[in-house]
Amino acid sequence: MDRERLGDFLRARREALQPEDVGLPRGPRRRTSGLRREEVAALSGVSADYYSRIEQSRGPVPSEQVLSGIAHGLRLTLEERDRLVELAGHATPRRARGDHVDAGLMRILDGLAEAPAQVENVLGVTLRQTRLAALLLGDETSYTGPERVRVNRWFADPRGRDRVPEEDHARHGRTLVSRLAAVEARTGPDSPAGELATLLRGRSTQFARLWDEHPVLGPYCEPKRLNHPDVGLLELHGQTLLDPDQHQALTVFTAVPGTESHERLRLLSVVGAL
Repeated sequence: MDRERLGDFLRARREALQPEDVGLPRGPRRRTSGLRREEVAALSGVSADYYSRIEQSRGPVPSEQVLSGIAHGLRLTLEERDRLVELAGHATPRRARGDHVDAGLMRILDGLAEAPAQVENVLGVTLRQTRLAALLLGDETSYTGPERVRVNRWFADPRGRDRVPEEDHARHGRTLVSRLAAVEARTGPDSPAGELATLLRGRSTQFARLWDEHPVLGPYCEPKRLNHPDVGLLELHGQTLLDPDQHQALTVFTAVPGTESHERLRLLSVVGAL
């Protein structure tokens, strides 16, 4: 670990980043040229003291998980993320893993702060959510291990189906299997998608049956119904922006204006702020 160069790198990136770049108000009393250390710490999910010690070249060796949080907090590009990891003494992560959200995609997500939106990778692991997306779907970024993948939660844990109306379970499960099958077809049976399919075939007879049917994805952006515990049933459309270089997707959930679902989505934003 090169503490001095790591600190210099973090400081340079922090000072180059403006509040508007991360969706923060500038405020009339701001004197610093970039972000404050405590702002970067909050965006990165670490304490201000911990981040400050790393930047001041006197902290502990940060874990890869912490570095991932800091890379997202500083809106680093993939190349800058790799440099950060190298300076901290870790091996550069494999690009194919797809857990780092590109700076451009993060800027779009920052601009959607008042909308239910989230970024997920090709396997269906949610990497970042807006506040309203977490209220709508639950905090999907808090899972660890195989439970991070939505299709795994659906078939391996009945609680993963709580917010989908029971009459929609069959269609929703088939859609999830279709998406995994499409990824496995592109990346091969030895890929993470293929490994996940093998795992699920052993855990769920329902998944195994659907997988053997070779399902194919249906209409793009078909309506999705959610039964939310606070506001009731919503019918939503997921509009998706693809990032082919990172194999990630930014999805924004919308409801048709003037419908009951639209009003309930607005109500959820108010309820979540109380």
